[in-house]
Amino acid sequence: MKTLRVGLCGLGTVGQGVLELLQKNADLISLRCGRSIQLVRVASRTEKPQVDLGNAVFSTRIEDLLEDADIDVIVEAIGGSDTALSLMHAALKSNKHIITANKALIAEHGNILIPLALAANLYLGYEAAVAGGIPVIKALREGLAGNQIDRISGIINGTSNFILSAMSQSGDDFDTALQDAQKLGYAEADPGFDIDGVDAAHKLSILAALAFGMPLHFDSVYMEGISDVSVEDIQYARDLGYRIKHLGICSMDTKGLSLRVHPSLVPSGQMLANVEGVMNAVQIESDALGSSMYSGPGAGALPTASSIVADLIDLARGNTGDMYYNNEATMVGIEKIKTAYYLRIPAVNKPGVLAEVARELSSHGISIEAVTQRERNASQDVAVSWVPVIIITRQVMEDTMNKALASIQASDHVVGKIMRIRVEAGDTHKHNVG
Repeated sequence: MKTLRVGLCGLGTVGQGVLELLQKNADLISLRCGRSIQLVRVASRTEKPQVDLGNAVFSTRIEDLLEDADIDVIVEAIGGSDTALSLMHAALKSNKHIITANKALIAEHGNILIPLALAANLYLGYEAAVAGGIPVIKALREGLAGNQIDRISGIINGTSNFILSAMSQSGDDFDTALQDAQKLGYAEADPGFDIDGVDAAHKLSILAALAFGMPLHFDSVYMEGISDVSVEDIQYARDLGYRIKHLGICSMDTKGLSLRVHPSLVPSGQMLANVEGVMNAVQIESDALGSSMYSGPGAGALPTASSIVADLIDLARGNTGDMYYNNEATMVGIEKIKTAYYLRIPAVNKPGVLAEVARELSSHGISIEAVTQRERNASQDVAVSWVPVIIITRQVMEDTMNKALASIQASDHVVGKIMRIRVEAGDTHKHNVG
């Protein structure tokens, strides 16, 4: 069979990983896909003479990739938005397949790009856009294609998971853990994209589209970051049998589709609760297989390259079919989500306050699963003596909880902001939409 000829755009971390894997495993890749895959041209803004390009021709012009008639597929590894988006459109117009790890472009522009590729009978591969080297998109497209998916929950941002893991293991506060992540290269100088949940929301919208046969709905994802999670919350959660993880969750119910990214308490005995550091994990609930989990490195040169090369192999084998559906469902907002809650209430240290909080919750139909009052060090005392009251509630609708918390927050006996974290207890997903 004819050699699949590849043009690589970008020679950063991901681009060099693709180059290394194609060179190192060339014979194995050829054996597995029945034809050779050859990198023929590389385009990058700056030259990197220390990088061995093999027989590939180097250029600083992206246009050279588009104008080279011998190139069958372009691997987009430059990241960002405008230039990468222009490249994708131009590649499709030039009758070239394209493979990318750019989750933001797929999440925000996939509703246009994917149908364009399908109409032109071209392949748009994006396995590397979600969870790095974990083949979770392939699992949804192929391995679980005969299953009805009910719910996906996952740790899909390594930066946030590293920070929460560091806070749990060392007792460092959020700012210290973030600085460590930046020193190690796990967090950007401006980390908002990761710690505020935007990156996870991009990935979640892609998973949801594949799982539920929907167009991409990035704009409908509820996002909450991790910067308000304190080391005390992590310690209290651990004492109660939970770990705090930053999860992306999508689920389909008779009421519709919900998409949300936020910190969550996960029972410590569950596998998802024990995924540490920069690792990613995606748990899928389906009717035939049941619960399955896919875990591994969510970023890095070779893990990401692994997924990109997997897309190249699919293309070389002729497996170019993509899934894109126009099915729609009602989007369920966060206010209609039904879940349990962890509450940390800074309350005046006097008799009757806990009973007052319990009465207020009860007046809104909210039952308490567990409650404890924590001691504080004397050095923390201020003008008003207060203690954190820790409560785990049973399941309740979000809008009901919001009303109850507004009443409790207004009490003279509450001396600071109430911390609220949702509890994802595994078997609650069957009833998670009210």
